[in-house]
This record gives sequence, structure tokens and C-alpha cells, in this order.
Amino acid sequence: MKTKVGVLVMSYGTPESIEGIEAYYTHIRRGHAPSPEQLEELADRYKAIVGGVFPLRENTNHQVDSLQKALNENPRLSEVEFVCYQGLKHASPFIEDGVEQMAKDGIKKAVGIVLAPHYSTMSVESYIKRAQAKADEQCVEFTFVKSYHLHPQLIEAFSRRVNAKLDLFKEAGAERDDVRVLFSAHSLPEKILELGDPYPEQLLETSRAIAEKTGVTSWQFAWQSAGRTSVPWLGPDILETLRNLSKEQVENVLVAPIGFVSDHLEVLYDLDIEAQEVAKELDMRLMRIDMLNSDPLYMETLCDSVIDQLKQSNLV
Repeated sequence: MKTKVGVLVMSYGTPESIEGIEAYYTHIRRGHAPSPEQLEELADRYKAIVGGVFPLRENTNHQVDSLQKALNENPRLSEVEFVCYQGLKHASPFIEDGVEQMAKDGIKKAVGIVLAPHYSTMSVESYIKRAQAKADEQCVEFTFVKSYHLHPQLIEAFSRRVNAKLDLFKEAGAERDDVRVLFSAHSLPEKILELGDPYPEQLLETSRAIAEKTGVTSWQFAWQSAGRTSVPWLGPDILETLRNLSKEQVENVLVAPIGFVSDHLEVLYDLDIEAQEVAKELDMRLMRIDMLNSDPLYMETLCDSVIDQLKQSNLV
């Protein structure tokens, strides 16, 4: 008999339909309902990108299924049967739901991993704390992958995407060295810097590794999708960066949102609509790399990270 090990695959979550946006937004706002204006603005963004179809949920479902398949086909732990569960931060099934379902299924040992390569106390650590609290209550022994931002297969997957788009620029008449590559990730409040949070440096390490592998020398980092709160967030923002690049007479820009692994709102709206509008105003050619979604190299990254964490923790 194989030993069953649960894998809690955690991510931010998304509403399943237009009707679910208010409950989702209310959860993000810690139980405070959004104003009608705020709700309308978010709903309009979803309608603009997907017309009522929500690709992030489908992408996440497929990522979880693909990871379970990859884990069970991997020969490194052939004595283990892996069962993957979803745990979402702001939508059902919530993180706690995933852990509870594991316990109901009789699973005693589990690994948690977040669909985000870079660690932060405000993002990944918050997922881990919620999962651990529920695991303690349900008597499930957990270990967690905290980051995998320099995994060779992750760097390879991103590098292939950068090269593919740089080839398209060349076809359009722009030499590789004339294209400014902008690596980006979701901004967080500036106070993380006071905490010595590794998030900004891990993102730069990933950027450097991709630049080295692709031979890109003209690159920089920009933040995106900052929250609208009274506290300052990490910058410079990508829209501000585009305007500054225009002043430098940069005409071709490739955005590589390495902080994200799926097609969702921050990519499909903030980059494909909002940033594209700014680029058109500036008469700038802007492209972005394709997202990882369920790319086999990304599945291999997650699979290795889970197995390595299990072995290091001596859970199996």
C-alpha cells in the first residue's frame, strides 16, 4: 500500500462569475462590503477582459490536476500516492476548506505550496499561517514550500517565453538590443522593506537569472497592480515606467510579469488593457510574455519543490 500524502495548492482565488464578485471583494476587504462605485469598477474590469468567463479559476483547476498527475508519475517517491487539494485565499474552496477535506479523507501528512514563486511575509506567509492553524485543529502534519524563484525549470520556462517574444519584435523590425525588457510583479506596501522581507530581492534574483539565460542586457524592474490604500506601495509603477521610457526614446518594450503564473486580472487587464492604452498614447510597441499556466516546465518546478520539501522534512 502506498502512503497517501496531501498537497495543498494555494492561490489568491477569483470569483467564478459576475454574480460572485461582490462576495469576493467583500472578503478581500475583510468583511467590509465595497461601495457601489468600487463594485462597478471591479466588475467592469472583469467584463472588459473576459466577458463573464473567468479563466483564472479554470487555469487553477488545470494546474492542480496537472500537478497531481506529475507528482504521481514522478519516480523519486514511488511509494507515495499524492492527492492535491485547492486552498484559495479569498474564494471557495478556502485554504481552511482544503485542509478540512484532507482530514476528512484520512490524510495525516501534507505539503503546502503557493502558486507564486516568490516569498513574502504579506503573501505566501499569510497563506501558510492560515493552513497551519487549520492543520493543527485537524491533526494533519504539514510542511511548506516557501519559495522556488530560482528553480532551473522555472527560469527555463520564463526564458523561453522572453526569447519567443523577442523573436516577434525582430520580425517586426526591432533588434533584440533595442527592446527594453520590463520584469514585473504585484506591488506590496513599502513597510515590507522595514521588515527585511525577501520579496523584492527574490524578484530581482529571478530577473537576473532570466536576463543571463536569454542574453538580455537592456532590462529593468517595475511594480504593478498596487492597492489603493492610504499607505505607500513599492514603486516605480509600470505605467510611470513606460512614460519615463518614452522620454528616453525607448520605442519597444517587452513586459515579463514574473511574479504571476496564470492569466488573470492583473495580467489581462492591468497589462493587456491599461498598460497597452498608455503604450499607444506614447506611440510605443508593447508586448508581454505568455503566462506559465500549466506549462510542463512549471509543473516540473512545483513537483520538484514538493518532493524536495517532503524529503527535507522527513515526513515520508
